[in-house]
Amino acid sequence: MSTTTTKSAFWAGVRDGAPFVVVAGPFAMLFGVLATEAGLNVFEVMSFSIVVIAGAAQFTALQLMQDEAPTVIVLISALAVNLRVAMYSAALTPFLGTAPLWQRIFAAYLLVDQSYALSHAKFDAAPEMTVPQRMAYFFGTCTLVMIVWFACSYAGAALGTSLPPGIPLDFALPIAFLSMVAPMMRTLPHLIAAGVAVVVSLLAAGIPYSLGLIVAGALGMMAGAQAELWLKGRAP
Repeated sequence: MSTTTTKSAFWAGVRDGAPFVVVAGPFAMLFGVLATEAGLNVFEVMSFSIVVIAGAAQFTALQLMQDEAPTVIVLISALAVNLRVAMYSAALTPFLGTAPLWQRIFAAYLLVDQSYALSHAKFDAAPEMTVPQRMAYFFGTCTLVMIVWFACSYAGAALGTSLPPGIPLDFALPIAFLSMVAPMMRTLPHLIAAGVAVVVSLLAAGIPYSLGLIVAGALGMMAGAQAELWLKGRAP
């Protein structure tokens, strides 16, 4: 495989990941602002974003910290929210598992919703790609999103509470997840898992420390898995 081909795969990833900066930027800025309002300084906000690099887990932990939840609940909840990343890793292993160790370490650090969704769809659609091409594409999908994520986290923390309260930065979170999840709802088990999770999350909204979301996610995955087993059992 030529160097040009690898570069082409990288830039294809950059192009495919570019639209996600529209939601990553406001999402990161919102985290920076809210974290500052919660009492974190700029260094702490940036350390949070760079070390954790997981928006949903960061917001979950921040909310629980503001609610003065026990530290163990904060840690367990943040880890539970990020359990999906373990599934992402398992799904990408057949495509990237033979790459050099140092590349897999960086890929694990940069494995977020956007890089997973784009990469998995691309690798499925182009099985002829080699491992170096796949890894180049994966890193391409992360490049702009990570730059914008860190820059806007800093901007939000630096601006702090000086932003006008009417700016609707919070629109970024639901749009980001809907744009990634909706195209992947392609089978009945997917729809059942999503439906069960939505219903349970509404019913469990009153559980303290937002633990209802964890219960909803677990039950949704269980329902989806059972539906898939049921469909396979009915198959000839």
